[in-house]
Amino acid sequence: MAKLPLIDTRPVKDKPARGTKARAPADRAAHPRPSKRAVGATERRAAIVAAGLDEFTAKGFAATRLDDVAKRAGVAKGTIYLHFKDKEALFQELVRTALGPLIVRIANPPIGVGGGSARAAMEALAETFAREVIGTKRADIVRMIISEGTRFPQLAEFYYREVVAHGIAGMRKLIEYGIARGEIRNPGLAEFPQLLVGPMIVTVIWQGLFGKQAPLDVAAMLRVHLDLIFEGRAT
Repeated sequence: MAKLPLIDTRPVKDKPARGTKARAPADRAAHPRPSKRAVGATERRAAIVAAGLDEFTAKGFAATRLDDVAKRAGVAKGTIYLHFKDKEALFQELVRTALGPLIVRIANPPIGVGGGSARAAMEALAETFAREVIGTKRADIVRMIISEGTRFPQLAEFYYREVVAHGIAGMRKLIEYGIARGEIRNPGLAEFPQLLVGPMIVTVIWQGLFGKQAPLDVAAMLRVHLDLIFEGRAT
């Protein structure tokens, strides 16, 4: 058996240089480096989620098979079950991964920062949506929920809870902020924030069905929609 190295327990007389802080062994123990095994498991999980996103958006929820996900991810099918109990759990995780950070931003709009206008905040939101949703797999996820949500109500319920409810809450905050500033004159809009987000969903559906025949300038369309809400008043 190899001998353990001796630990010098004598007190250190020299003080650390000003501006530096000696790191105690306890600190290193509290923040150990992840093992190669843990890193490998994290990488395999990420590969499974990425493969699931590709399979779900290409084939839809019903037609996606975990065998195909495993093949695309380069893992054994049993490896998937080490991370997700079933296909639905995998889908839920990829929704959180793909849409979670975006929804956090939408649910917490930067209203009142520097006295900015509600319209400016909504224009920024519209630009973010056009850039980060349209033409990406995020839009494919939305289309899949629309097409298969009635067949799989548990997916629709999950999507509403994780995505839609937070998005609607963020829209309502923006609308109420615009009403308080006098930018939006119709207070009824706060009761139906779906009217604000509706054109965004229309663009997702339109681009998926008719994008090749008649592609939309999504950002320009959403600016026209904001003209209607703000009655033509500029930012």
